[in-house]
Amino acid sequence: MRVTLISGSSREKALSHRAALLLQRELHIKYPEVEFNILDIRDYPLPFIEHIFASKEQIPASHNGLESLIFDADAFILISPEYNGSCAPVLKNLLDHFPKFNRKAFGIVTYSTGALGGMRAAQQMQQMICAFFGIPCPHMLLIGNIDKKISEQGEKLDEGLNRSLNNFTNEFVWLARALKQ
Repeated sequence: MRVTLISGSSREKALSHRAALLLQRELHIKYPEVEFNILDIRDYPLPFIEHIFASKEQIPASHNGLESLIFDADAFILISPEYNGSCAPVLKNLLDHFPKFNRKAFGIVTYSTGALGGMRAAQQMQQMICAFFGIPCPHMLLIGNIDKKISEQGEKLDEGLNRSLNNFTNEFVWLARALKQ
């Protein structure tokens, strides 16, 4: 099984990348038989939606590698900051460039430097995933005060994150496996 973790912020020092590194490491330890790849949105700047890439061949050569991260993935984990109560616009724009994600599992990870961890963005992302015909995992990972909980290298700084991290990873992988069958 292949899972693509989408680090969905285009900022230079994106906190989403911290979360992606932590998740990739934690998931690989717990599920070594599953391939977990990071799609850093900063590596694939896309214009506002103009064309849908309906196949691998339609993706521009300048975005080499993007095709396998999207089309070969069995499931996705979307990692986004909360921007004014919603997910990062660049994340939505990336997903809009592709056809529907029929029956693929989606994990939702949101964060903020405040206490609530992007709760409003997570709720909107559930609706967005359903519009893409994806299946959102009911267990979400909301990381408040991310700058104090995960280092720039993706190391856990707060052991209090363990319970929610374990719940999220267990439920997401269960759903992804069930849908793949």
